[in-house]
Amino acid sequence: MEFQLAKDVAEATRIQNELHGKIRIEPLKKEPKTIAGADISYNRFSDDFFACVVVLSLPELEIVEAVFAKGIATFPYVPGYLSFREIPTLLKAFEKLKTKPDVVMADGQGIAHPRRLGIATHLGITLDLPMFGCAKHKLFGVGRAPLATRGSVSLLHDPKTDETIGALVRTKDNVAPVIISPGHKITLEESIELTLRTAKGYRIPEPTRRAHELVNKFRRGEIYA
Repeated sequence: MEFQLAKDVAEATRIQNELHGKIRIEPLKKEPKTIAGADISYNRFSDDFFACVVVLSLPELEIVEAVFAKGIATFPYVPGYLSFREIPTLLKAFEKLKTKPDVVMADGQGIAHPRRLGIATHLGITLDLPMFGCAKHKLFGVGRAPLATRGSVSLLHDPKTDETIGALVRTKDNVAPVIISPGHKITLEESIELTLRTAKGYRIPEPTRRAHELVNKFRRGEIYA
């Protein structure tokens, strides 16, 4: 579906509330053979955005394709509305992809969001792709810290409704957990399983870790696209 721009927070809230009814938290239709990582980079205090989408094979985690794009953010920085800043540039990158990924891991939130519309949900609905969020920090929800060992999981709940909206997942012994939440067309259980399957010795799983590395090289002019 077409991405709707917003001129202010009120309009962005209206769009998020409208999209809420389109969220589908459901099992993947097939066993994924590819997984993409999507990330944005920018210089501090700059509205010039750089995007990367990298597609990896499963289970090998070898790079199948990587694409890049530049854009200018037109929406202000407001927590809970970052998708309106980042998605337009990410869409430019996705348009360049020749490989349609079976699932996408986004650097950010899925339904672990006050209105359930984190970037993984918003972008997943827009592209009609299975997508989940892998965030470094919690935006919304309550949950206990998981055990310190790799693979430990603690569920994240909405403090008002007690709805399960994500999980804190330990991807490496004695490092801070990542925040995992389904975005669209995938379950929380599948999101956690893919996170642990693609976490190879680092806190951040390979799809978004590779996207982060590549997009920063692109921003610094070390990669031309």
